[in-house]
Order: sequence, then structure tokens, then C-alpha cells
Amino acid sequence: MSDVKTRIDETVKANDVVLFMKGTKEMPQCGFSSRVAGVLNYMGVDYSDVNVLADEDVRQGIKEYSDWPTIPQLYIKGEFVGGCDIITEMTLSGELDTMFEQNGVGYDKDAADKIREANA
Repeated sequence: MSDVKTRIDETVKANDVVLFMKGTKEMPQCGFSSRVAGVLNYMGVDYSDVNVLADEDVRQGIKEYSDWPTIPQLYIKGEFVGGCDIITEMTLSGELDTMFEQNGVGYDKDAADKIREANA
């Protein structure tokens, strides 16, 4: 495994929830990253963020690691969950709540419900 894939693998496995994104959770640098970070932030999820804009090797490497062409990419307990559209759909359907619950990831259920109510 190449050095960058090793670094990505270690990051994914060392964190319960990690978001590979453009920018940071405090300052997203694209709309898609902003949407996913906004959902996680609003739901009070404790997650690590990796700014792919800070490292071109990671930016390309994460796409190969997941075999997924776009960023952001969300991982829960080492498992690739999806990008912006998938996370949005999972949030609105309640699937993301279920995934957090099944993996012992803390989140604010009331906040998740408010997101769904606002988008109903």
C-alpha cells in the first residue's frame, strides 16, 4: 500500500467518524462539503475532518481508496458511507440516525428530526 493510502487507511480506522472534505468543518471550501459538515455539526456529531485541499496526494488518494470520484466522503467506523447526495438522502430518510445508533456514534436526535421537519 502506498504511503498516502496507508495514511488514509490509518485516519479512517482511527476515527469513529471522519469526513474528507474541501476545507475544514469550521470553514468549508465548497457547497457540497459545507452541506455535509453542516449536517454533522448541527447534529452534534463528534467527527474528524481532513482538508483534501491541503494535500493533493490525499485529494487524489481518497478517490482511489473508496473508488468514489467525488468529495466530500464520509466514513463511519471505517466504512465508506457516501458523498453529499447520499448523506443528504440518508439524513432525510433517517438512515443516518440508524447508522449512528448501530455504531455507537453520539448525535442529537432532536436536531436530526428538525432537519427532516424543515425539509418535509
